[in-house]
Amino acid sequence: MKNRILFIIISILAFSLAFTGCSQKQEPAKGSATEVSKQNDENKKGNSEDKLLENDTLVLGLDDSFPPMGFRDEEGKIVGFDIDLAEEVAKRMGVKLELKPIDWSTKSLTLNKGDIDVIWNGFSIDEQRKKEVDFSTPYLNNKQIVVVSNDSKIEDKDGLSGKILAVQSGSTSDTALSKDKKVSGSLKEVKKYSDNVQALMDLKIGRVDAVLVDEVVGRYYVAKKPGDYKILKEDFGTEQYAVGIKKGNTKLTEAINKALEEVRADGTEAEISKKWFGEDIVSK
Repeated sequence: MKNRILFIIISILAFSLAFTGCSQKQEPAKGSATEVSKQNDENKKGNSEDKLLENDTLVLGLDDSFPPMGFRDEEGKIVGFDIDLAEEVAKRMGVKLELKPIDWSTKSLTLNKGDIDVIWNGFSIDEQRKKEVDFSTPYLNNKQIVVVSNDSKIEDKDGLSGKILAVQSGSTSDTALSKDKKVSGSLKEVKKYSDNVQALMDLKIGRVDAVLVDEVVGRYYVAKKPGDYKILKEDFGTEQYAVGIKKGNTKLTEAINKALEEVRADGTEAEISKKWFGEDIVSK
C-alpha cells in the first residue's frame, strides 16, 4: 500500500515538473530565423534612434535669387550649380533633397534652430561664419568683384569715391566692403539689398553706381546681359564656397564631405561646372 502511495506521489511530481518546463519561455536557437528576426528588429530600432537626417531628407536652405548657384527659372523651378551638386550628394548619401528658400540675412539662425539641415547656395567661408556654423570641405573658388554699367566712368576702386555702392545684406560682399576702410569710408552711400538681382536691376536704371557681388553671380549676370555691364579689374579679395552645417554635427559633415569627394573623383562635379560655367572651375 505504501509503495502504491509513493508511486502516485512521484508520478504527480514528475508531471508537475514537465508542465512547468513546457510553460517556461524558450530562447530561440542561435542562428535560427526567430533570432535573426529579433536581431533585425533591434537593429531597426537602433537605426531610427540614430538617424543621420529626419525622414531621410536633407533640407537645404538657400537664397532662391542667386544665379547661377540657386535661382528660379522661367517656370519657377529652383535650379542652379549648387542645386545640381546637392542632388548628386544627396543621392550618394541615400537621402531625399528638399529645397527651402530662406531669409539670407538670418541664415545661421535658421540653421541652428533646426529649420534647415544645411546652408548651400554660394555660401562663402569667413572667420565670423566659422564661429556660427561648421563647414564642409570647399568646392568652389570665388572673388568679390565690382560691376558697373557699361558706360560708367568708374575704372577702379578709387573711382567709387563719392558713389552709391550696392551689396547684398548679410553677404560676404558686405563683409569684404567693411574690411576695406579706404573704399567704404569714401562712398556716398552703401545701399543694401535682400538679393543681388534687385541690386543689379537698380544699377541698370541708375539708382546705384556700382554693385559689389560674388564673381560667379556677377559674371553670369553680365554674360546674360551683353552690352549692359562691365567688371572692374580690381577686386575685393578671394574666398571659397562650402556647405554650412550646424555646429557640432560631425556625422552630417563627414557624410557630406565623403559624398563631395566621390562626386569630384568620378568627374561629376566637373560636368556640372561645365554645364553652368562653360568650363571646370571647381576647387582642386
